[in-house]
Amino acid sequence: MKNFIEELRWRGMLHDVMPGTEELLNSGKPVKAYIGFDPTADSLGVGNLVQVMTLVHYQRCGHQPIALVGGATGLVGDPSGKSQERNLLTAELLQHNLNCQRAQLEKFLDFSGTNAASIVNNYDWFSSFSFLDFIRDVGKHITVNYMMAKDSVKKRITGEEREGMSFTEFTYQLIQGYDFFHLWKNHGVLLQMGGSDQWGNITTGTELIRRMDGGEAFALTTPLIKKADGTKFGKTESGNIWLDKKRTSAYQFYQFWLNAADADAENYIKIFSIKDKEEIEAIIAEHRAAPHERKLQKELAREITVRVHSDADYETALEASAILFGKATSENLRKLSEDDFLSVFEGVPQGKIPRAELHTGVDLVTLLGEKSGFLKSRGEARRAIEENSIALNKDKVTMEQIVSDADLISGKYLLLQRGKKNYFLLIAE
Repeated sequence: MKNFIEELRWRGMLHDVMPGTEELLNSGKPVKAYIGFDPTADSLGVGNLVQVMTLVHYQRCGHQPIALVGGATGLVGDPSGKSQERNLLTAELLQHNLNCQRAQLEKFLDFSGTNAASIVNNYDWFSSFSFLDFIRDVGKHITVNYMMAKDSVKKRITGEEREGMSFTEFTYQLIQGYDFFHLWKNHGVLLQMGGSDQWGNITTGTELIRRMDGGEAFALTTPLIKKADGTKFGKTESGNIWLDKKRTSAYQFYQFWLNAADADAENYIKIFSIKDKEEIEAIIAEHRAAPHERKLQKELAREITVRVHSDADYETALEASAILFGKATSENLRKLSEDDFLSVFEGVPQGKIPRAELHTGVDLVTLLGEKSGFLKSRGEARRAIEENSIALNKDKVTMEQIVSDADLISGKYLLLQRGKKNYFLLIAE
């Protein structure tokens, strides 16, 4: 069995660890540990991927990982790192989110073998736990003073906005703490892990185990990942980067990792790759010797895109990247799905043309200079064609060319281009 603490340490993934945890994990026996996931959306985001990879590394070190999906805690809301109450979900929406996240987790963890992973839902033990039973059997063991001392509570109550927090969110740490007690008591789980913002909630669990049953349990957290420029990891101008293709296309997902700054890529590959230390250090050294080749970003983007999506999605993302940044033809464009096509040309200026006009055909000069709004005039269109700077659907054009609905990509789009980077999307309606 590999030393998990040492594995996290060289990967830059160790923040807080309770005394005795390393000795427990180095005892030579597999140890059960869990991490909780918050089902507020029907997809995990790349921010969640840090904790998913913590479970992956844990399992690869010979231990048994458990992913807890918060069917009960998702109904309450976690105040950690939040400045205001969050909207509560309906039971139906929550169940949908749980099912989607479960399918994503199953892509990463091995559910067979001697240290098989498992997924649990805390709604299974909370659904029949009455409020009176909970405050009598659990609540009496933790004082309000103890709960008020937690950073997640203090920041909300004494922060600048001073909006306070509801009793619902105040009790969150007690509910999460009981999760740990339940898993410790009934499933032999000795360790809870999570992001550094969860330290207070996790240690409430270890305290409950001690006070309710005289037992001992352990805690470990990973640092919250930030980009080199200080901005939040996993966020872009267009919003979150999700693991679900419906929310973030495989191409956009691939580009997120490919566009990472050098300093970030060195950090990310240690966290998100399952390569060993020697392999990763070799890739980093190779990248530093020729940073313009972006070997580090390419390998990082390849490995994560294949694991989250598939080899086929990775190949499609490569093709899409070549279309935008390299040589391509209309044949390459037509291989893309409509979603991938729109992802590649997201943000490109757009115009519209009546579909009926393409039935009979429109000469290219008229299309460029009058119908599309791409160029200012027919004269400018002629000059641009003479300069050989115009492409239609990535193919070079002629002055006499007629454009018809046979040229439409996905039966709807014409991609106009002047020079290498000046794109325009014409939509037939």
